[in-house]
Amino acid sequence: MKIIETFLPPTTEEMSDRLHKVQSRLEAEGLAAFVTADVDNILWLTNFANFVHERPFILVIPAQGQLRFVVPRLELDHVNVRHVGALDLLPYAEYPAPQGHTWADRLADALPKNGRIGADSRLPSVYFAVLGARGQLSDLVEQSREVKSAYELGRIAYGCRLKCEAHDRLLREAHPGMGQAEINATIGREVMAKMVADNPNVNPYAVKIMTLIQNADVSHDPHNFTDLDMKMKEGGPHVTVFNSVLNGYGAEVERTFFLNHVPEAARRPFETMLEARRIVIEGMKPGRPLEEVDRASAAHFRKAGYGENIIHRAGHGMGVTAHEGPYIADGDSTIIAPGMVFSIEPGIYLPGVGGFRFSDTMVVTETGVTSLTWGPETLEDLTLTGR
Repeated sequence: MKIIETFLPPTTEEMSDRLHKVQSRLEAEGLAAFVTADVDNILWLTNFANFVHERPFILVIPAQGQLRFVVPRLELDHVNVRHVGALDLLPYAEYPAPQGHTWADRLADALPKNGRIGADSRLPSVYFAVLGARGQLSDLVEQSREVKSAYELGRIAYGCRLKCEAHDRLLREAHPGMGQAEINATIGREVMAKMVADNPNVNPYAVKIMTLIQNADVSHDPHNFTDLDMKMKEGGPHVTVFNSVLNGYGAEVERTFFLNHVPEAARRPFETMLEARRIVIEGMKPGRPLEEVDRASAAHFRKAGYGENIIHRAGHGMGVTAHEGPYIADGDSTIIAPGMVFSIEPGIYLPGVGGFRFSDTMVVTETGVTSLTWGPETLEDLTLTGR
């Protein structure tokens, strides 16, 4: 599978292909249209990104014809500047607004007169109520996003390179006392600067750069970032958290590393995590259910005596976000297919010792997976000599 990096915006043909994907599913399910207010689905289908506030953005995908986008009048010019592809815009006056001029009025105008209407399973009930008895929950847009196009793979690969370059710099410069504020001010800013240098028209609403570290005091708690200037310390384990959305596409690379020495209590869990990672990578074969891969990883951890230290799945999908379905998780029966992109990140977490996790962004090929990210992979290479 040859992947060509790109930072360019999508073409109208790319967006048309995405719409066709969804409309094919609508036809198969006998739906007249689909309604989504999910910002990620909207970005994928229109190239428009915005934050959620009290003024809703609601996209209607008809079974035939072009997209219909219910938007606040305030944002009409903004949408016109950013969207790619054919789009019927239905602006409403404001929120709130008098009867006849509300978002609900425009949504009713956008819906086909007959037929069943699909809607995101997470669609807020206030929007779903407009669909009435015709509405039924579905996740067909998210399912349409699972297998990436050549363009999407190129965008993800581009973001992965920027993140890995930043990650390499962090590992080169890591030393006891290095703090999160310094990392954000140097390495984090460099990622943004490179991206803007390549494409000055970056959409800030589609950017979320994380260049984070955790030291051994908190790395057993993988989402604990309450110390805004956490410092690296002698020993470890430290865990890097380089998970970002770069102008609308996700990238993730993470490593467990040590400074100057490895505590004896960290050696066995580190090697056990590495073996679980190998099990997941080798298990990611097209045609296999994702849940089987997660179960194999968890079985390895349990056999090694770390069953109580598993607190998350072995990975998740990547795309227009850095965290989406499908999931390498017990309970997700999605069949692995070429073109899907995942984080591969089985981990274990030992209070009083620390966390042990690698993460790489990988794309499924016809025979397995290939990595879009890179980084050191041995205990020797991840025991860094910090000044």
